[in-house]
Amino acid sequence: MSERLAEIYRQLLVEIGEDPEREGLLKSPDRAARAFADFTRGYKQDVTTVLNAAVFEEEYDDMVIVRDIEMYSLCEHHLVPFFGSVNVGYLPRGKIVGLSKIARVVDMFSRRLQVQERLTHQIAHALNDALEPQGVAVVIQARHLCMMSRGVEKQQSSMVTSCVLGAFREDRATRQEFMQLLGHKEP
Repeated sequence: MSERLAEIYRQLLVEIGEDPEREGLLKSPDRAARAFADFTRGYKQDVTTVLNAAVFEEEYDDMVIVRDIEMYSLCEHHLVPFFGSVNVGYLPRGKIVGLSKIARVVDMFSRRLQVQERLTHQIAHALNDALEPQGVAVVIQARHLCMMSRGVEKQQSSMVTSCVLGAFREDRATRQEFMQLLGHKEP
């Protein structure tokens, strides 16, 4: 943990009018620094390491979907959380990936300062590059505390983003099958 980051949190407490020497806040700068390091641990990871040789040759070419992967990230505009679920589908072309590795790719990119649109594309393109499948589709639905707890304060709002590549983009029936399996209707 960075002592400098803990000192920045200590100064932040002073700036908002708090006393960092108050009993309840004595350890808060260190805790906040460790938490922020955890929230942004994705910067210290890369796709190759995360996949860790878990891409396997397999003659399977039907749709693979991993649904409802929990996702937590930080909005790069306000540094507050957004969270939701990620759905990933791909059509293999002779290669499959270990199931947990898809969730790890989601975590790697979400544990960075993000906007949901970029996050969606990063996940899809990373899997597309690593697996070279017939196609990849990613749909994220998330709630953003920057919209829920400040500004317009719309607590029930959520954002949905998608990225479809290859067969999911080119073949409407493939895209529709993916959306139906997720329980969504295609617009």
